Amino acid sequence: MKSAWKLCVITFLATSLVAQTSTAPKPKKAKAAAITAADVQALKDAIASQQAAIAQQGRQIQELRDALQRKDQAVQQVQSTATDAATKADAAQAQVSQQQQTVSELKSDVTDLKTNVTNTALTVQETQKNVTAAIDNPIALHYKGITITPGGFLAAEFVRRSRALGADINTTFNSLTMPGASQSSISEFFGSGRQSRISMLAQGQLTNVKLGGYYEADFLSSGTTSNNNESNSYTLRQRQAWGQAAFSDGLTLTGGQMWSLVTETKHGVEPRSEAVPMTIDPQYTVGFSWARQYGLRLAKGFNNKAWVAVSMENSQATVTTHGNGENYLLGSAGAGGGLYNAAATNCTTALNSTDTSALTTCTLAASYSFNPSPDVIAKLAFEPGFGHYEIFGIYSRFRDRVFPCGEVASSSTLCGGSAVAGPNALGAYNASKNGGGIGANARWSFDNKHVDFGLHFLGGSGIGRYGTSGLPDASIHADGTLDLIKSSQGLGTLEWHGPKLDIYMNAGAEYAGRASDFDPVSGKYVGYGSTHFNNSGCYTETAPTVGAGFFPGGLSNCTADTRVLIEGTFGIWFKPYDGSREKVNRGRIQWGPQFSYVDRNTWSGSGTPNEPHGLDGMIYTSFRYYLP
Repeated sequence: MKSAWKLCVITFLATSLVAQTSTAPKPKKAKAAAITAADVQALKDAIASQQAAIAQQGRQIQELRDALQRKDQAVQQVQSTATDAATKADAAQAQVSQQQQTVSELKSDVTDLKTNVTNTALTVQETQKNVTAAIDNPIALHYKGITITPGGFLAAEFVRRSRALGADINTTFNSLTMPGASQSSISEFFGSGRQSRISMLAQGQLTNVKLGGYYEADFLSSGTTSNNNESNSYTLRQRQAWGQAAFSDGLTLTGGQMWSLVTETKHGVEPRSEAVPMTIDPQYTVGFSWARQYGLRLAKGFNNKAWVAVSMENSQATVTTHGNGENYLLGSAGAGGGLYNAAATNCTTALNSTDTSALTTCTLAASYSFNPSPDVIAKLAFEPGFGHYEIFGIYSRFRDRVFPCGEVASSSTLCGGSAVAGPNALGAYNASKNGGGIGANARWSFDNKHVDFGLHFLGGSGIGRYGTSGLPDASIHADGTLDLIKSSQGLGTLEWHGPKLDIYMNAGAEYAGRASDFDPVSGKYVGYGSTHFNNSGCYTETAPTVGAGFFPGGLSNCTADTRVLIEGTFGIWFKPYDGSREKVNRGRIQWGPQFSYVDRNTWSGSGTPNEPHGLDGMIYTSFRYYLP
């Protein structure tokens, strides 16, 4: 562009010069005339004038060139300035955009800051509120690295039975009296606060494991000086006391006194999730399988859907037998120094039939079997999406010491022949038997967890003590060896839960089979539930025995071994205040009545009538305050 403009200017100047030259007047041809010096001088002057004009034009051209160059330089400078200005304008625009973005970001940051400040203020207020609430209404106590959660309830309860049992708020189902017993003609009322309970949960969190422990106690134990007369000073009873290590991979190890793995749980297999019936009676309900005893339990969970557990638990054989000779040994009374109960009760004195000496017979308050090994229990629990299901098994080993020569004197060589007078311990040996059972539990929730329905079953040999009725595990053969009793336990529960009201119904049964045998030495039928046992006296009342009015007469000719126990229960819990639904939990108040009807059916025997029943209708009420 610049070069073209220069070329046009130069062309214009050159054209003007040529035009001037071409338009200059041409000298006329002179006639041959003499050229004078003046002519020459004039010509020289004309040439000089033209040269001067040419020089002038050259200078003008040079000036034009210089001017053009200066203009070109000015144009370049202007263009450079314009370029710089454009660049600066672009930079300024970019800077403006950046500043606008920065301003926008600053505005956003300010907005966020305001929001954060507001949220922080709200959080601080909420934290202060929570701190104040935690100080005024702590959910748990914090000591060093552990969290301690107290719990329990205070209870005021009573039971009214149509037939007396001489029992507190807990019912001894297998002791229901026969129709002829004096107690069957007398009702009883007992009021009690002994089921009041205290508990403490302690937990500490490590990187991959949670350590914890739980203790629970009530007052339903019997000390040697406990009575209802004045101070009601009942002893504190240990219900649970165990420790646990729960790993993040779902593995848990629990050890101590706790609910047996036999007990149904509502979720998983972990302690403190047991599906205990909602009864007021602390002996729960017939058909409920359970124990609270020493256990060492290893459990593993899989995606909170399935669990497998195995436990080693304390064993304790319970035996009921009739008519046997003194040819077996199962255990002993408690050793006082060993902290077992060594007390004897119900002692009676009578004259010896062979002479005039007095013969005193006592019943042990507690007896302890010599157990060869712990019970082993394994359980599989799973929750596929609807319902909770369990399958479990028990393995128990039983043992006693048999005395072949312990029943009567024998002339055989084994028993010492005629050289030994009377029963003796020659030839004694240990005899063992394996027992156990298989059980299953199922529980379903309906109507958004307002309705719970559960089923339970356990059957096997030697498992009677795992039922709430306390039916025996075993009997004794005539030869002194153990005879395991086949038994089964079943329970159905239906519960409705509301904000202010819970309603529950239970129906359960426990069965114990016959285990009897004939003793050729004594000529008697022995064992449990024999058809030859005499039940004819179960309807005949007897006078009290010596004891200033507190020893009802015992029934004669009334073996009455339990065949099946059946109980139906209906109860209501009304909750006028439940602090768990409030911002500040102040505990829970609840009150409820319960009605239970129990039928104790016995095995038929000889005599008429030969299949007596023990019946009882019981009304309970409970008023409780639960700690938050």
